[in-house]
Amino acid sequence: MTQPPRSPPWWKTLRADPPMPLRIGLGVGLVGLILFVWWFVTRGGPTEAIISPSKLPSPGKVFGSFGELKARGLTDSIWATMKRVLLGMTYAGVVGVGLGVVAASYRAVAAALAPLVIFLRSIPMGALLPLTVVWFATGEKQKEMFIFLAVVPFVFSDTVSAISAVPQRYVETAQTLGAGRFQIIRKVLFPLALPDIVTSLRFMFGLALGYIMLAEAINADAGIGFLLNNGERRGLIEQNYLLLFLLAAIAFAIDFGIRVFQRGVFPYRKDL
Repeated sequence: MTQPPRSPPWWKTLRADPPMPLRIGLGVGLVGLILFVWWFVTRGGPTEAIISPSKLPSPGKVFGSFGELKARGLTDSIWATMKRVLLGMTYAGVVGVGLGVVAASYRAVAAALAPLVIFLRSIPMGALLPLTVVWFATGEKQKEMFIFLAVVPFVFSDTVSAISAVPQRYVETAQTLGAGRFQIIRKVLFPLALPDIVTSLRFMFGLALGYIMLAEAINADAGIGFLLNNGERRGLIEQNYLLLFLLAAIAFAIDFGIRVFQRGVFPYRKDL
């Protein structure tokens, strides 16, 4: 009896995922290699280290500064930053996704909004920051609206793309069954595009965590950006490096949590 052909191993197949333990091992191995190189170039005293401690402190000094950083109000600052990002992202999600669904369904709306979206996507965020100060003063609302304005055009565009990518045959099938326009939007277009919309929001959340650092440089008394700016003025370079690691860890945890949510809610999408 002829044996069925065996599929080639993953390392000989384009875009094939290696086994999960190997993927984890490769990621951990790279992190370990980076930490080793970091330790190697900063080992010894100030005159012995390959890179001066004033530019790159050793891993021991960076991670050993956690107690001092916590005493500066780290917990409150993390909460303040996350609150600003969450509120700004909520505004961007409601407005961007809502308008995106309407614009993708009715192309005249997309044509009307195109100039504004292109403007917001093209303007540098550093130039937008002073305008938000003029419009919203320097309180919490200014920081939330800065995140909203920085993220909403991308959420809108990604939503339009996700809705537009839904195959037309689903729309035609719904019309054949007697569905109206609003039923097609609510029961066909939006549900089928929702996984990609959530993916967009996941990516935008990481972008918002970077943008909030700019906003927290202005008249803030708490926040990760506030701690970074304050640490730079005081020469607390070890704590600033540690803050970057903590910021990356927070972003990774949020991204991982949203991905787990996506895979649970949309199990049919194996690409998530």
